[in-house]
Amino acid sequence: MAGHEYSAADITVVEFDEAVRKRPGMYFGLGLRDPRLPASLLCAVGGHVLHPPARTAEAHSLQGVIEIAGDRDFTAVLDLPPSRDEPDLPSTNYFDYLNGAGWWLMAAVMALCGRVVVEEWQDGHAFRQEFAGIRPRSVPEPIDALPGSGIRVAFALDPEYVGHGMAFPADLEHLDLHGSDCVEPEGPGRVIVRDLRVTNSAQKQEVVYR
Repeated sequence: MAGHEYSAADITVVEFDEAVRKRPGMYFGLGLRDPRLPASLLCAVGGHVLHPPARTAEAHSLQGVIEIAGDRDFTAVLDLPPSRDEPDLPSTNYFDYLNGAGWWLMAAVMALCGRVVVEEWQDGHAFRQEFAGIRPRSVPEPIDALPGSGIRVAFALDPEYVGHGMAFPADLEHLDLHGSDCVEPEGPGRVIVRDLRVTNSAQKQEVVYR
C-alpha cells in the first residue's frame, strides 16, 4: 500500500487562542481545568514581568504588582522603561500589540479569559481596550495618562477553561515566578503579589518576589 503523501491539505491552521486552549501545557505546563492552573497563570504573568521581552528590558529589572481581586480575577500592573521612539500605541488591537511586542505569555493568559481590559500609557499618551479572550470588544480609546510608562491588564478567567469552582491559592508564599530555566542574577526588579480577598489584617496579604 502506497504511503500517504503529505500536502497542504493536511495542514490545519488554528488561531492563537484556539492553540492555547487545545494545548495549554505548552504555555503553562498544565491542562485545562487542572486545579493548579489558576496558580500557574499567576506565575506566568509574574514571571513575564521578571523576564520581559529582550527588546523591552533586561531580566529582573522591571517593577510590577499583581493584585488578586477575586477567585478568578486579577490585575497586573508593570512599569516600563521609557521608549526612545515616538509613542507607538496600537490603533486597532492591543492583543496584536502585546503578542507582537513579545508579551506573548500575557496574550496566552488572555486566551483563557472571559473578559480582559488592557491599558497602556507612555509619554503622556494612554489608551484602553476591552476584550473577550483575545477578541476585541472595542477599539483602543484614549484615557488619562499616568506618569511614566506602563501597562495594566485586568484578567477575568473563564470558568469554562479554568474550571468551575477553581480559585487562586490562598498561599502566595510558594509561587514560582522564575521557573527552572532562570539563570539570571537578582536585579532591581520585583513583583509584589497581593491578595485583596484577605480581610483579616492578621493574615499576610502580600509577597514580594525578586
